[in-house]
Amino acid sequence: MRILSGIQPSGQLHLGNWFGAIRQFVKLQEAGHECFYFIASYHALTSLRNASDLERATMHLACGYLALGIDPARSVFFVQSDVPQVTELCWVLNCVCPVGLMERGTSYKDKVARGLSPNMGLFGYPVLQAADIVIYDANLVPVGADQKQHIEMTRDLAEKLNREVGTEERPVLVVPEPYILEEVAVVPGIDGQKMSKSYDNTIEVFATPKETGKRVMQIVTDSTPLEAPKDPAKCNVFALLKLFATPEETAEIADRYRAGGYGYGHAKKRLAELINDRFADARARYAEYEARPDHVRDVLREGGRRAREVAEATMERVRGACGLMVNR
Repeated sequence: MRILSGIQPSGQLHLGNWFGAIRQFVKLQEAGHECFYFIASYHALTSLRNASDLERATMHLACGYLALGIDPARSVFFVQSDVPQVTELCWVLNCVCPVGLMERGTSYKDKVARGLSPNMGLFGYPVLQAADIVIYDANLVPVGADQKQHIEMTRDLAEKLNREVGTEERPVLVVPEPYILEEVAVVPGIDGQKMSKSYDNTIEVFATPKETGKRVMQIVTDSTPLEAPKDPAKCNVFALLKLFATPEETAEIADRYRAGGYGYGHAKKRLAELINDRFADARARYAEYEARPDHVRDVLREGGRRAREVAEATMERVRGACGLMVNR
């Protein structure tokens, strides 16, 4: 099956990115699927317009994905803006997209409510997202259950274009299915909310051990005294510990919580150790990629070439079906 997913270059990779997406992307790659993973640079322009910041964020994601296990020999890994055909398809989809479909988008409303400046890119980004997916004939799009609306919009637009310019026997676009990630863990941030760059509550994957320890110590806990019993089910530190510790150690720490005499400081220290142990090898690989930016650019350039070949084949079908005369 062909898999497609992208991520915006909007900040440092954090534990939520790993457990919520990247871990599953690596598993899908290792399962033998034909995976297309891209850095969504066009989408980033809805809120990030400083060239050097975007370049740095793009390189960070590229080094991070490679360090965490995305293999360019087995997956097509590229930057969205290296495939200009995607914006061409976005315009075609815009021309069949009902305004009401965009007005029902919950993500746009959420982002504006959080203070992002409303603009047409932000309002209409689901159309570009749809183009990202269908231009590669993707069969499955990995998403969490809360992101299913995005794929429903993509399906709506693909089906509408197929009805408008295709035939039942020869549809123009492949209509994708959502691949709901059942293993997605709920990753709390240091304030107890869902870990997100938007809330500034993240623990970064590629921080130094010292930085990781300092950030972990900032996790919000209640004021229960050291000697008193504690409920692990209500503790943000324990929620993160469960993601890293073995089942045996998780059960042991839960017993210590309930018995008393085990403080939140003890749990935080152990959590920092587990995080640093888990990502030690990836951090070393990240440093190697960061020291070889030309190699990373070559990897992305080759991924872009492979992606363009697929995208151009799709656009040839679309142009022909729409009656667009292109002399090449």
